[in-house]
Amino acid sequence: MSDQVKIITTEDGSHSLYHEGLKETYHSFHGAFKESIHVFMLYGLDSWIINNPNKRPLRIFEVGFGTGLNAWLSLVWAEQNQVPVLYHSIEPFPLSEEIYSQLNYGDLDDGIFHYKPYFNRLHKIEWNQGTVVSEYFNMKKEKTTLEVVQLYPSDVVFFDAFAPSKQPELWEKPLLEKVFESMNPGGIFTTYCAMGKLKRDLKDLGMKVETLPGPPGKKEMTRAWKL
Repeated sequence: MSDQVKIITTEDGSHSLYHEGLKETYHSFHGAFKESIHVFMLYGLDSWIINNPNKRPLRIFEVGFGTGLNAWLSLVWAEQNQVPVLYHSIEPFPLSEEIYSQLNYGDLDDGIFHYKPYFNRLHKIEWNQGTVVSEYFNMKKEKTTLEVVQLYPSDVVFFDAFAPSKQPELWEKPLLEKVFESMNPGGIFTTYCAMGKLKRDLKDLGMKVETLPGPPGKKEMTRAWKL
């Protein structure tokens, strides 16, 4: 896998990866760091806590551990907000240490620089078992696919698979339904994708679908609520 990816620098100075086999980047060229904060922190975790100020713990499911950026930002969020988080992520093709150890996310913001050591720890923890990573962050990452993974109840879903044009099977309605059925009432499904078919399928599943302003360089994104 690692021989198919190379590190690139996006417009906000943060790293991403380019997958040569898929001819696709892991994040937006316009800024990996800003994209993750906008799509998954702002419209995911921040929105959830506003609507659930007293519900603990927060259970997150992520489709696509990838570079570990979303997981690391969620750990920072959990520690800063003192909200216990149970984080479940899947990734069939983990990165090598040679790749993830070079990623620069911990150097981008002085306010969260002291959380930098946790980034490599997230990559190094054992696969397929739950691990206490920090005071407010427990994680289980599984080396598997969405088709076969056993899902736990979730409050927030980060749907961060490669684009539908590159991995169409992950965006088909049966797998979306699998994720939907695992979500708790009031749960949030958030993704960078704004494809019309995705929004129609989520509506057909009974979700309240919102088209929201996208991160830098992208006009729109999608968020859906399980009623």
